[in-house]
Amino acid sequence: MNRYFFDLHNGDGPVRDEQGTRLPSREAVPREIARIVLDIARDELPVSDRTVISVRVRDETGRTISVASLIYNNEWLDRDQ
Repeated sequence: MNRYFFDLHNGDGPVRDEQGTRLPSREAVPREIARIVLDIARDELPVSDRTVISVRVRDETGRTISVASLIYNNEWLDRDQ
């Protein structure tokens, strides 16, 4: 199993993953990204009308191998009311 590090970037600023997560294969990385992003979104949305949550994944050598983002955008259509 390889260790992957999932650095979070959201409204609170960057949070570097120092411990990492062991996964059975590289193919498991997107599933872990989705789990992280959905957990953060559940806790943070809707804090504002626009939020960007991104996860940068590093391998054991420190090389960035993936970047994923979730953008939440709410536009009020009835501003006059």
